[in-house]
Amino acid sequence: MENKKELRTWLEDFKLDHPLVIAGPCSAETEDQVLKIAHELKDSDVSIFRAGIWKPRTRPGGFEGVGAIGLKWLQKAKAETGLLLATEVATAAHVKLALEHDIDVLWIGARTTVNPFAVQEVADALEGTDKIVLLKNPVNPDLALWIGGLERLYNANIKKLGVIHRGFSTYDKTKYRNNPEWQIAIELQNRFPDLPLICDPSHITGKRDMIQEVSQQALDLNYDGLIIETHVDPDNAWSDAAQQVTPDTLKQIFTDLRVRKVTDDESEFNQKMAQLRAQIDEFDGKLLEILGNRMKVADKIGSLKKEKNVAILQNKRWNEILGKMILEGEEKGLSNEFVMQMFKAIHQESISHQEKVVNN
Repeated sequence: MENKKELRTWLEDFKLDHPLVIAGPCSAETEDQVLKIAHELKDSDVSIFRAGIWKPRTRPGGFEGVGAIGLKWLQKAKAETGLLLATEVATAAHVKLALEHDIDVLWIGARTTVNPFAVQEVADALEGTDKIVLLKNPVNPDLALWIGGLERLYNANIKKLGVIHRGFSTYDKTKYRNNPEWQIAIELQNRFPDLPLICDPSHITGKRDMIQEVSQQALDLNYDGLIIETHVDPDNAWSDAAQQVTPDTLKQIFTDLRVRKVTDDESEFNQKMAQLRAQIDEFDGKLLEILGNRMKVADKIGSLKKEKNVAILQNKRWNEILGKMILEGEEKGLSNEFVMQMFKAIHQESISHQEKVVNN
């Protein structure tokens, strides 16, 4: 698959003066709910109305979607509002039903993208379609897997392609539901600069009060659009309640978002700077997470030393660590002075943590 200007044609055909917006409930719940949300979104920046019909859940027992009946509700919403329709498909059977009900945009979810067999099944079912097909990143941070999914769709002669960045699962707990790992999406963007790139702040954050912040960051990184979960009664939504916003809140987000408009030279510079700063922010956040976890281990060491009545400061161990880290730092291009100062600060914080444990 090669980058081509034609990859953007479907997006340019919308003739928008703002980023593309896809919005609607996480799940279609009832006909009334679908129609009410669609009508509240029709006179806004939203171009495409989304709703999940089949919901792959992490564990069984949760709400897994209303199924095919919901497609008729979407058809009615389109007839009454004129909004295009989008839903997730994960199997050839889903594709067949979605096409029979004239769904305009089909996206492949993160849990499907991770499985090449499943992506190929969907690609075969969609071969030659003129529908817009969007591929979410896989749940794990694997750029090759994401690109591989794209290539399967591209090889199926699907012309209207785009990708959705929804963040990546991680074992460690962070402020995000799914870590953005901006550098992965940026690398995809660098390889295919004309491929429409859409951010899903709802799934990245998992919290409605962070959607504005992440949406702005995506636009600063030159993303082409946003897909945001929207519900008339978010707190009582049947799925992903915490990350859905009301239509009024969504409209306020549109008002508050800033789309940068500068000269070409400045635009290129600012875009590159935003990409690099996003990578630094990502690494800084990870540094703090790692240091926080390191201090938790220090607390446990303090408890063990208290139990065995062992002195907090162990000079031999400290000198071994410092010598080892200086050598490893040199291999990574870090000066001896920097490594010494950094680990002295970490060591002092570790001692402080242990002292609190021992003396309490």
